[in-house]
Amino acid sequence: MTDVAREPRGIDPEYQEMILETIRQLRKRLLTKENILKYDREEVFPEDTIREMLSPEIGLQLIFVPEPYGGMGGGARDSCAVTRELSKICLGISTAFFAIQLGADPLMVGGTKEQKSRWLGSIAEGHSLVAYAVTEPGAGSNLAALKTKAEPVTDDAGHVSGYIVNGTKQFISTGGYADFITLLAKTPEGPTFFVVEKGTDGFVQGKGEEKHGIRASNTSPLTFTDVFVPVENLIGGVPGQGLKQANKVFGYTRLMVAAMALGALDAVLDIVVPYARERIQFGSPLSEKQGYTHKLVIPAAVRREAATAFIDEVALLIDSSDEDRQVEGSIAKYFSTESANAAADNAIQALGGYGYINEFEVEKIKRDVKITCIYEGTSEIQQNIIGTFRWKKTRKTKGEFYGAIADEMDRCHADIADVGCGHLARCARVLNQTIGIAHDNRLTRQQYVLFGLADMMTHVEVGASLARKAARLTAAGAPTGETVKAMSRIFAHEVSLLVYQKFLLTLTGTGLYDAAGAAEVIASCGADKLVESCHNVIADMDAVADVIFER
Repeated sequence: MTDVAREPRGIDPEYQEMILETIRQLRKRLLTKENILKYDREEVFPEDTIREMLSPEIGLQLIFVPEPYGGMGGGARDSCAVTRELSKICLGISTAFFAIQLGADPLMVGGTKEQKSRWLGSIAEGHSLVAYAVTEPGAGSNLAALKTKAEPVTDDAGHVSGYIVNGTKQFISTGGYADFITLLAKTPEGPTFFVVEKGTDGFVQGKGEEKHGIRASNTSPLTFTDVFVPVENLIGGVPGQGLKQANKVFGYTRLMVAAMALGALDAVLDIVVPYARERIQFGSPLSEKQGYTHKLVIPAAVRREAATAFIDEVALLIDSSDEDRQVEGSIAKYFSTESANAAADNAIQALGGYGYINEFEVEKIKRDVKITCIYEGTSEIQQNIIGTFRWKKTRKTKGEFYGAIADEMDRCHADIADVGCGHLARCARVLNQTIGIAHDNRLTRQQYVLFGLADMMTHVEVGASLARKAARLTAAGAPTGETVKAMSRIFAHEVSLLVYQKFLLTLTGTGLYDAAGAAEVIASCGADKLVESCHNVIADMDAVADVIFER
């Protein structure tokens, strides 16, 4: 990844830890297990509880509000940490909190000073629940397909005095309770963000949807019938800037969803690990059985470490420059959410019959975490973004983008041979080869091939982040160094198997090569050596299990 360009923004680490401890204390008072299960069971949006979390006594929202408008001016790393900690308690609650941040984003990236002072100041003071009103019934995540219209209204002098809005929004988090929303609507100049306040004539905040999961959050439709919005509420003052403003925050907001998923993954491991130590089957605890540890738990723990390493890198880059990180945000969201969803599913299996019972929470986490694979762009949308943008970048740089990762991993392998970097270097070069073959034969026109490339790209980049972390910890002599190295080797093996599979699928699944031709190509680029990553991987899983289960 690109080096940081300036001193990273954010709050002092010690102060961040104080905020995280405040959230942990909420679990003992406001957000007890009993309350969380009640909200889920009765499908209650705990408005009073959410508003108390925004009160001056707690003020969690201050973390993302800039200092000039009454906040702490925290960065992406701070917001990720807070979002992850809240999500360990309940994804429904963290979704309600995230909705405020998401709704504020258009103001933060595009608002005038007066607009920021008015509305961000209101958020900082704890007066406002906010919603981000973009998604529509027929458009989904395709922002260019908006149907909600904002027609300009002129005064006697011919100046635009406001807009008349008509249309419908759907799946709006906190939409039924928001004190104001940031609405994306189509003006003659193009999509434009507006602030629409609760109680405005013609603005109807609909009944909350009955949902599979995140039941402690509110998800409502919004309708607009001849709603007059004054021109002062046009975010930024210039119409037609909405898509540009939305794209500015995608890397950031998708990173927050990745952090939400990691919080759910944390919660899962906090349940299944102690359970395995206590549950005795056939004379010994589950924590001593590879069928439990290696199949159901260790993959989740390794992917959590890999996702954490990648998210930390991306958050630091966002805090250190204004460069667009949309692709990195997509990689973080895609990998983290799919990993957390799989981990929650395995957690139900790990607890057996107890996993299916509400009291043990894993079935709730499973229902909750699935939404992270859907909102802020489905996993398939992320694959499309990753595959398309990284394919084009690879062609533009003539292979240098992934070539640089391969070279870096080779250097790391020369310094520390047992981190898995050698396997990752080979994976990056095979990925380059696959992109070249797909491009030259126009295979990227097949979406399934493009998605396969996206999976390879995602795993190579995430694997490199984990390897860097393992190398740093090892060089620093950190106590966790050996465990993270073992995890890095395990993940390098996972990356190698995936890259080999997707490479083979590109060669033969498209009919491009027969078996003999594919074997020749595989050998020529060294893909056949990817199987070497299998060496000692079960022993590495044993070593990681010893640490996790304190055996």
